[in-house]
Amino acid sequence: MEQSFVSIKKFINEPYSKILGYPKANSRQLKSRISELEKLKIKSVLFAGQTTIGILQILGKGYVGVVVLAKKKNDIVALKIRRLDSQRSEMQSEAKLLRLANTVNVGPKLYDVSKNFLVMEYLEGDKIENWIHSLKGVGSSKKLKSVVRAILEDCYRLDQIGFDHGELSSISKHVIVGKSRSTLIDFESSSVNRRVSNVTSVTQAIFIGSGIAKKVQRIYKVPPKQKIIDFLRIYKQEQTQRSFDDVLKILKL
Repeated sequence: MEQSFVSIKKFINEPYSKILGYPKANSRQLKSRISELEKLKIKSVLFAGQTTIGILQILGKGYVGVVVLAKKKNDIVALKIRRLDSQRSEMQSEAKLLRLANTVNVGPKLYDVSKNFLVMEYLEGDKIENWIHSLKGVGSSKKLKSVVRAILEDCYRLDQIGFDHGELSSISKHVIVGKSRSTLIDFESSSVNRRVSNVTSVTQAIFIGSGIAKKVQRIYKVPPKQKIIDFLRIYKQEQTQRSFDDVLKILKL
């Protein structure tokens, strides 16, 4: 693994420059970003993950940035690199939202931020959809219930502070199931200025939607959709611990 790390000094050239200045950066922009990384104490990057840009594997790619594994001093971290074609002009706004989520123990821990980079805790694990599809055999139901409950508790804590994730209806890209813990990721579309829908969005995505819901229903028997919707409607109006507990109860969690 150590030998696979690429020094950031090499990012002035292809194919690495494509990652540092996605989708295309000039020499001046690349040099400026390398200097920015040096100030953040980022030494090198490891190309691994299930997403590919050109010939390089990365952890993920979104509208705002690309995410890679990096080394900060001697620690392995997740590095989010702002895309040059992003509508966001900086990363500090997203860092502020992640920092707020961290206050209720949600999301990867924020370590550092600059104009073009976000340095976060690396959470090793699988995206929730892949993890659910891999479940089989004895104990699958217990494992699934434990993970879903943990995610819904994350969602409830965010609801309680008026923090809306914003993209949990497409849950597959925004929840990591890790060895040590499972949590929400990617807060680039989050807001504290709109009505929260974290618990309702995740419940609908896992139990009422199409792909994931069908797999979940094969692992353990869930109540009829309308019954879940009725309890979610009450929760949406009240957002109390009691109404949240009722949602968990109807879902057999």
